[in-house]
Amino acid sequence: MKRVTKIVRDGLVAGALLLASFSVSSARQEQVSLHDECYESLSVLSKALLDLQRTEKGDKEFGALNCPACGVLHTRAAEAVYPFAVMFKHTSDKKYRDAAIRVGNWLIRQQQPEGQWIETPWAWTGTTADQLLMMVRAFPILSPALSAEEVLRWKGSIKSAADYLVRVMSPDFASINYCPTSAAALAMTGALIPDPAYREKARLLAHWTVAKMDEDGFIQGEAARSFGVKYGVDLGYEMDMSLWGLALYAREMRDQVVEQAVRRSLAKNLPFVYPNGAIDGSWGSRCYKWTTFGSKTADGPQILFSLFAQEDARYVTAAIRNLRYLRTMMRDGLIGNGPHFWRVFSDQLCNYPTFARAKNLALAVELGYQGVSHTPSLPSEVPGWLRYYPTVNMALARSANFMVTIAGYGYKDLTNTNGGQYNQHPTGGSACNVWVKDYGFLQTSSQTTYVRGETMHMPIVKDTVICLTPRIEFSDTNGYFTNLYEFEGRMSTHSSPDTVAWISTTGELKNERWFPGGVGYTWAHAIFDNAIEKTVTLRFHDRQPVVRIVEPIVEEEGMTIEYVSPRNVIMVGAKRKFVFEILEGDVQVKQGERASRYLFPFPAMKCRPLVMEVHPPKGGFDQKIKYRLTVMDAATKSSNPR
Repeated sequence: MKRVTKIVRDGLVAGALLLASFSVSSARQEQVSLHDECYESLSVLSKALLDLQRTEKGDKEFGALNCPACGVLHTRAAEAVYPFAVMFKHTSDKKYRDAAIRVGNWLIRQQQPEGQWIETPWAWTGTTADQLLMMVRAFPILSPALSAEEVLRWKGSIKSAADYLVRVMSPDFASINYCPTSAAALAMTGALIPDPAYREKARLLAHWTVAKMDEDGFIQGEAARSFGVKYGVDLGYEMDMSLWGLALYAREMRDQVVEQAVRRSLAKNLPFVYPNGAIDGSWGSRCYKWTTFGSKTADGPQILFSLFAQEDARYVTAAIRNLRYLRTMMRDGLIGNGPHFWRVFSDQLCNYPTFARAKNLALAVELGYQGVSHTPSLPSEVPGWLRYYPTVNMALARSANFMVTIAGYGYKDLTNTNGGQYNQHPTGGSACNVWVKDYGFLQTSSQTTYVRGETMHMPIVKDTVICLTPRIEFSDTNGYFTNLYEFEGRMSTHSSPDTVAWISTTGELKNERWFPGGVGYTWAHAIFDNAIEKTVTLRFHDRQPVVRIVEPIVEEEGMTIEYVSPRNVIMVGAKRKFVFEILEGDVQVKQGERASRYLFPFPAMKCRPLVMEVHPPKGGFDQKIKYRLTVMDAATKSSNPR
């Protein structure tokens, strides 16, 4: 019997490869001002932040910004001082000048005797780098309106914070993104308050960061420590924080070594910007706060792309795409944590992403490219390529209709920091993202288990949430085992004339402590222009459990899922139609149990699970399952992969 499920959404809206990207879709290129686009969104975000400010006379927290969900006054929210100041500079509207002065004065009152700010409600002080940068950028704009006493207080506060960073900031003290932010802040402070110590420390921090870049341009240092040294890569934090911090420092200090390192890294990793503007931080060590548009508490990439836009117009395209994608997740000027936030987690609205993105946009407006540019195609828009990144064991591929990220990233936090927040990233050969042209994300990913490692901004969920990542799994008396805990999977890749990309990962189904459970696997993805074929080969070498293959599908507005037969499912979206069919193996496809719990705070998305149960073979030890996901246009009647 046919089963139909109706899904409703709220309606919110290398060399040759790089050269080829300039020529694709040239007829569709538009002439845009990145400055104007950034200013437009900055205006919206600043107005929303202005509405959060406490302005009642006599309020002991006068000038602070309320957080709608958290019930605390985040000291980092005072970084809005710079967006407010920039808005005043461009509009001459005194309400922004006054708001900036109020929040700056409030921030100064929160400063600790040693010069640092505590990131409320935590005791972390590394964010002093972010606050210093905003204060030193805002001061020249606001100083004519400050009283003589305020001028002395502001400059004293800036000096005190800079002195603190000179004393404490290093990769041994903080995650690596704080070092380039500190480098930028100290370099700019040195221009306001001349002190050789600031520029010397800035140079040390910037070069220290560059030294931690691997051959793929990724920066190590966004997770836990080994003998005091931080390891772990997170692309989201690189794009949203580290690279632009290095670039601002390099421009201020005229450091060509650092600027060239940023240039190489940015060019090599531009393919991670998806055609819709999403930046793929899904697989990194800090994926636990990936929102699809970036990382929740990081600032954003517009300033980074803008600093290099005059050299390569594709960076204009990347900045605009990401900004327009971000706008689809805004309501009343406030930003949610992902595409479905306003449907599934709207009661958890935190002001972090709003003030963080605003400060990035303010930097882009003031320091970025000021001209008008065309918008050539991104690398991700050019079909027919496969790229493998050996330093992080992962692959990207793009066909005519699909873009796919396959992760085998093997970073392990052996210390299990904050309950294991760094050990829940997608891996084991799973598809972190499957994007479809003229549609959007068909599949995505999340933490394997929701760990609130950074409790101050990660929401409490009332009910258990279930992982969004496609996976292989089983449970027995020894516990839960999955490919998502296989951090040592062996990945191989190739292309051929009839297959855009073939990506295969072999390993063992393991538990959260990385102990294997007696079943091996190989998961291969063959990516064609119109289809993705997935082949799972299970090796029941020592145990005989029932194994599940789980394929969550992103729920979108108006989508229907029809179970045509035990081996065939039709999914119809607003713009595209898909067929999921089993090609080989004695399995059936059905909707997974607890389907309503396939939702996650990061990214804020909801999925519907398709599940296949694989029983041990009656003879031998291998079971092979092959299935295909095909995109079907109205004029396409065949499900042939090509």
